[in-house]
Amino acid sequence: MGSPTDGQSACPDLASINPTGCCFNSMLQILHKKLIAHPSQKHREENSGKCYFSLTNLTWYKATTTGSPFLRMGAKLIGICHCRRWWLGNGHLGDLESLQFEYGIQEEDRSLLYLQGRSRGLVIKTFAHATFFCKLLCYLRESLHEKQSSRCLLTRAPDDALGDGELKVGIIGGSHLGEQLARVLLQLVPIPAESLRISTRRHELQKLGIQCFYHNTRLVDWANVIFLCCLPSQLPKICVEIQTRLERACIVYSFVAAVPIPRLKLLLNHTSILRPQYQYSEDFVNIWGANKEITAALQDPVILQATCPYNPAGGVILNIKWLEGVFYAALNICTAKEMPCSQALRLLNELFLSVHFEDCGKDGASCPKFQLQDFVSKAYAKNLTQRRPFPWFDLTAVQLKKTPFSQHLSTSTSLQDHLTHLYCDSFGISITREQPVVSSASSSQ
Repeated sequence: MGSPTDGQSACPDLASINPTGCCFNSMLQILHKKLIAHPSQKHREENSGKCYFSLTNLTWYKATTTGSPFLRMGAKLIGICHCRRWWLGNGHLGDLESLQFEYGIQEEDRSLLYLQGRSRGLVIKTFAHATFFCKLLCYLRESLHEKQSSRCLLTRAPDDALGDGELKVGIIGGSHLGEQLARVLLQLVPIPAESLRISTRRHELQKLGIQCFYHNTRLVDWANVIFLCCLPSQLPKICVEIQTRLERACIVYSFVAAVPIPRLKLLLNHTSILRPQYQYSEDFVNIWGANKEITAALQDPVILQATCPYNPAGGVILNIKWLEGVFYAALNICTAKEMPCSQALRLLNELFLSVHFEDCGKDGASCPKFQLQDFVSKAYAKNLTQRRPFPWFDLTAVQLKKTPFSQHLSTSTSLQDHLTHLYCDSFGISITREQPVVSSASSSQ
């Protein structure tokens, strides 16, 4: 289904439609007459710096006036969100009553309004978890770089033996989703603009210092992490382009919710794939801050605590297998550096289990520590010497099957508490054990 913003970034002048604010159905009629029914205006409007609604959006317009109530609601949601985003983003009539989401909803559709809050909650949690993932990888790569630097100095190894400690992130797809993700990563990880690139035909984010170009293979050759922010229909073609260029250590993080992990693995011929999965709970309370930008919402302590992996608040629940995939991905990064398994475990404990509660004690002796058998089977652990690196883990299998870490993570409430503390601390939030953040019974296993 098309949306009203298939063009680049321009939008019709609000004053030319209705400066006083009509009801949404009337606005749709006017939009149709002015922007769809007269395609002959295309050339003049493009030359004047404006963008008209393409004819593909006739489907969108018809969907707002015909079809089932659910379809009408969804189409109106798309139309309102896109128009409202452009107008408010350019400072036009932010307090206009007719631009408020609820104003254009008919009485018979109001029972579906909760979908807006739930959808927003899903978006916020998705971005929060992607940010947390990038934060952990930044910590890990910086630490590995420091250790490698020290080792090179001691052994007098050449400078070219020293790897790059910066996390290089690529985004395929410069849609609204890709644009929001780029802004979140820039501001909240934070990833330097020179370490973030986007493969897209759009170039609006270049003003933030981000390189924007339309070349998927060039992006994959450069990046350590690739975020897929494309449409499901675009994914097969993209995968054909990049599958032969993906290095084993490059992590593909998919935002394409309609494509499951086994299908991604088949399309990419790649095992280093992360795809968070979410489900909705019946008890829904909208805590997601409807009028806040995503980056602002992710700096609100209440909203951030609701995004904790074990927290079902807000009606959106993360499948905790994603968290397992994150830690196995960290081990793969250590293996790519040929780090012995004993050193890898020590590093993970230092980086990810060093954030303690006040009652943990000064030495943290009672706190959980990662052990070899937390990640590999007992039989494999017996034959794995301390000087050998971990085996290479298939992240797709980790997210689909039970692992040694699955049992350890599900049975150790102390580990759950400390990982929750790590999550909050990475965003600058302090919590105590008494705060009801962890709820393992509600998390999706």
